[in-house]
Amino acid sequence: MESKKLEALLMAADLGSFTKAAEVLGYTQSGLTHMMNSLEREVGFPLLDRGRHGVRLTEEGEALVPLMRAFLRAGTALNDAVERLSASRSETIRVAAYASLAMHWLPAIIQTFRAENPNVDVDIRMADHVDAPYTLLLQGKMDVIFVSRQEPGPYDWVHLKDDAMYAVLPKDYPVKGDGTFSLHEFDGSEFLMPAQGFDKDILRIFDREGVHANVRPTVVDDATVVSMVEHGLGISMMTELTLKGRAEHVLTLPVSPAASRELGLAVRSLSEAPEMLRRFIACTKQVVRELSVS
Repeated sequence: MESKKLEALLMAADLGSFTKAAEVLGYTQSGLTHMMNSLEREVGFPLLDRGRHGVRLTEEGEALVPLMRAFLRAGTALNDAVERLSASRSETIRVAAYASLAMHWLPAIIQTFRAENPNVDVDIRMADHVDAPYTLLLQGKMDVIFVSRQEPGPYDWVHLKDDAMYAVLPKDYPVKGDGTFSLHEFDGSEFLMPAQGFDKDILRIFDREGVHANVRPTVVDDATVVSMVEHGLGISMMTELTLKGRAEHVLTLPVSPAASRELGLAVRSLSEAPEMLRRFIACTKQVVRELSVS
């Protein structure tokens, strides 16, 4: 039984007129009459007496009025509850990020974002390969990814920071020159490649400068690579953000010519991003700016 038919019936009975009820409810008189005929066929007996002086409830109709009003109140209460739950329902923003970005950026970003949007959850997944976040994004499994910029693809890019590259050397490495490390000093060196899959950023720089290091691929994390350098097993190159908090027992020098990886975030479409994702992106840009100058 449709609530709109019951509402129309009660309005017609209260006003004593199909014409007046139709005006109030926004129906045509014929449309409302058709609706009442349909309702009476549905229940199987007349609910309204129609006469030259208007309409009034039949005895059976009068008996049903309290139940009709209770039915309509219950429907209104149900709709109100659904709206309240919908409004308070937590949204979730799914994020994938490289470990260095997850460690140094995301805590501050999430803290700031949740302070302004307490009902929104942020689900974080750390990536173990440079390409993994891109794959997850394009599969629709992530809403936003924090990555270094790779090949162009079907996503929108937001630049956040250029992350400078540093040579990672043993403490007793014989330094020469002006306090920088020439990229060409990597030529022929025992080079320990950082975490698997993140060689793309480094090899791109080596290829550009014509550097041919004796690369030793690793299957360990960046902290272990730093420890291997400390113990004289080779030298490496990492970014400023990756080395943050890890460089106490090694020597780090900016490379020359200066090189960096471009860090940012990617989404499938900025123009089609939901409002809450747009807020998250705006919050991210603000927090990264503040972290960069602190």
